Amino acid sequence: ALGPRGAWLLEPYADLPSSTGLNTTPMDAARETARLALQHNYQLAIHAIGDRANRELLNLYEEAFKGVPDTKALRWRDEHAQHLSLSDIGRFAELGVIPAMQGVHCTSDAPYVMARLGPTRAEEGAYVWQKLMKTGAVISNGTDAPVEDLSPIQNFHATVTRQDASGRPPGGFDPDQKLTRDEALRTMTLDAAYGSFAEKEKGSIEVGKLADLVVLSQDILSVPDDRLLQTRVEMTILDGRVLYEGGR
Repeated sequence: ALGPRGAWLLEPYADLPSSTGLNTTPMDAARETARLALQHNYQLAIHAIGDRANRELLNLYEEAFKGVPDTKALRWRDEHAQHLSLSDIGRFAELGVIPAMQGVHCTSDAPYVMARLGPTRAEEGAYVWQKLMKTGAVISNGTDAPVEDLSPIQNFHATVTRQDASGRPPGGFDPDQKLTRDEALRTMTLDAAYGSFAEKEKGSIEVGKLADLVVLSQDILSVPDDRLLQTRVEMTILDGRVLYEGGR
């Protein structure tokens, strides 16, 4: 992770020039895992935080994909996809690799991103959701519980405001990279379902899909930013059955 300076970087930390972080899984082991995943038709997901970690992962996937006619059909994932080199951003869409990101991580890390990476690296590749979307990458956006709070409302708020619950930082961290309400909702529903090959069963309200729904206390697509976190779940429906309603 970036906070304890464990994220694997191409260049040293701005506030610790003696360190570039570390990787925790030997690359040979990761390559063997990729080989086995392809052989047995498994979807592979590997965590990567830091521009070197993400480059190594993309290189590994690209190497594994040689000879595969449709790499996008594999839907292999890069879990977190945090802190990217500018030259690697377009590779996700090219390879069909899903950046499985967490909006709330941006606001959790905001207090020390600049200190760890410096302004250039932070602006180029830290939580660059819009840059990824513009290349055609499909972002799967989750909460990463229990590392972060389970609340999808909090994650939605962070994704569209780039601020934490207290409104920090003012104006949001790199606000150009925040998602619109519609974009954020899609990353947390239909595109998240796509990330697990489940888009035909869930992720949108359509005839023939699972009746797994929630009813919210207000319209999160239209209420002001400062009211988003006041949203409550009024009803939870699972497989067409009401499991929770109004506090009961």
